[in-house]
Amino acid sequence: MKKRMSFEEIDEFAKKMADYATENTVIALIGDLGTGKTTFSKTFAKAFGIKENLKSPTFNYVLEYTDGRLPLYHFDVYRMGSAEEIYEIGYEDYINNDGVALIEWANIIETELPKKYIRIEFSYIYCDECENIREIELEYIGDTKKEEEMLEYVGFSN
Repeated sequence: MKKRMSFEEIDEFAKKMADYATENTVIALIGDLGTGKTTFSKTFAKAFGIKENLKSPTFNYVLEYTDGRLPLYHFDVYRMGSAEEIYEIGYEDYINNDGVALIEWANIIETELPKKYIRIEFSYIYCDECENIREIELEYIGDTKKEEEMLEYVGFSN
């Protein structure tokens, strides 16, 4: 489902997603540079109970945060040359480790994402008064029942 949101609304959405996430949740963030992935991630982490500021893991691929209500594994796979490279950093251990995986640029490793995951795509809207508005597409891949529940929980349902 798609929804247009201001950055303030994206912050509220990130807080609701942080509350919704449970053990072994994988959240795939997709979108061009500047569409709001990192902004979402920082708000999500803070709402998740992470005390330190979320840093960009661009050169490490993944950073671990363990002071939230569950471990948070923040991936940024922008610089990966191929999807298979994700396994070189212990990817399977992270996504099956009772924490939450938040993956920026997840489209790069889309073939390696689990069968069930939350997909959030951020897109620009092109109009004069839309500079601070983004279109957000939210799906729960692989589980239509969980998708209905999630959409209702975060306020995306009709």
